[in-house]
Amino acid sequence: MKICLISYDSTYYDHNIVKELRKRNIEANHIDASKFKYKYTSVFDRISNSISKTFFNKNKKVAALEDYILNQVKEWGHQDAILFIRPDKISRKTHLELKKLTDKYLAYIYDSCRRFPIDHLIDGIFDEIFSFDLVDVKKHQFTFISNYIYLEKKEVAGTSNENIFIVISIDERFDFLNNLANYLSAHAIPFKFMAVGKKAPENINPNIIFSRDLVFPEELQTHFENSKIFLDLIRKDHNGLSFRIFEALAMQKKIITTNKSIIDYDFYNPNNILVLDENSEINIDPHFLATPYEPLSDEIYHKYTIENWVKTVFNLQNQSKNNAVLSK
Repeated sequence: MKICLISYDSTYYDHNIVKELRKRNIEANHIDASKFKYKYTSVFDRISNSISKTFFNKNKKVAALEDYILNQVKEWGHQDAILFIRPDKISRKTHLELKKLTDKYLAYIYDSCRRFPIDHLIDGIFDEIFSFDLVDVKKHQFTFISNYIYLEKKEVAGTSNENIFIVISIDERFDFLNNLANYLSAHAIPFKFMAVGKKAPENINPNIIFSRDLVFPEELQTHFENSKIFLDLIRKDHNGLSFRIFEALAMQKKIITTNKSIIDYDFYNPNNILVLDENSEINIDPHFLATPYEPLSDEIYHKYTIENWVKTVFNLQNQSKNNAVLSK
């Protein structure tokens, strides 16, 4: 059985799908398009591409990437299934060529269509489109599936060095993060906020750590383990739950979030999850900070694991990891 994942794995989440498939003795391959590098042959080639993009809406770098993806899949042979994450990145024409190379052509969108539209790809290409965004699911009749727990489940920690943790890119969410840092500082509530960007914003709370460097998974793991509560700030035009939520579930940590849709999930428990309104005055009940985490039932927890995610998306009927069967 052969399955191919095509994605832009700059955040190091997608490769976990391939790892899980391989555990099931599936011949799984991954094209990480974020690692593809196009090299201009000359200054004239660079100028030519700039003109082509400006006047003809054609990009040599994108065309080269599309050729690379097609050639790589052809080299691996016909696939039982291909899953494409961030399908907006390549042309409809290339998607149609990829569709010829598989029995099932699937897409997963863990970013809102309001940020990265795929209107031109909805009809006539994919056998099924999965989305983590409930608004997009309702609007486009996608199949809903959330992100997944990819970490090993940890025991409930008795103590921690830090209290509230987040690492975040500096974007439209920063003002609220800074206001929250000011609130926590004023109330002597310990936290570790890391803001990543090109330049530190003005009036940044002195307790926020600014960095120009990305924080990699190994470093994140240490911060996760040393934190009691994970902070999750929703992006503009997002509705789905970020991976931070599922990392918290795996680590059995409490969550403070601005994503109001979380209350509609079956794992929501006000003892474990505090929802803040970005447009209201910040107020954190000390009782929420003081009470211990209440573990989920095994049934609910398993529902959000990568094991169940892979089984659902690829419709693997046999749960045995040694004899997985893809339903036609």
